[in-house]
Amino acid sequence: MTKNYPSNLTWEQWELIPELFPEAKPGGRRPTTCMYPVVNAILYVLCQGCTWRALPGDLPPWSTVYGYFRRWRKYGTWLQVHDKLYQWVRVAASGEPSPWEAAFDSQSVETATMICTDVGFDPGKEIHGRKRFITVDLLGLVLRVLVTSASVLERAGAKLNVHFLAGLSDER
Repeated sequence: MTKNYPSNLTWEQWELIPELFPEAKPGGRRPTTCMYPVVNAILYVLCQGCTWRALPGDLPPWSTVYGYFRRWRKYGTWLQVHDKLYQWVRVAASGEPSPWEAAFDSQSVETATMICTDVGFDPGKEIHGRKRFITVDLLGLVLRVLVTSASVLERAGAKLNVHFLAGLSDER
């Protein structure tokens, strides 16, 4: 039994998403870990900003949690969870599962000196680093976030984000 952390999902919240998490691979050994505490452990790391190895002892082992996190990220599970919860919130707020309009914005941010992958120079803002392209609906709910090098122009980044939003990107 784990403690009740502020980042934990309630059982009502969990009931909305368990079918989105993939089953065990055929031919592999049966999983011995329940997915509810694994998801709560992942949320703990994300909310607390701690390292995987710093997970409290009452949560599943960090290597198990991190393994599931990586696998689900690779297969787009988190994107599916986001989309399902997003539609659920939209229907509750406005009655419509999909937005008619969206707003795009970008922000260039400096990266630490030791970061060397996917960085570039934004000449307009004179920043060496990365650029975040964010798409939100008119309720203020995040649709997609795309991180690129700062050298990507706003028009190109918005185009990439639209393709990503439409599911046309290979990154999905």
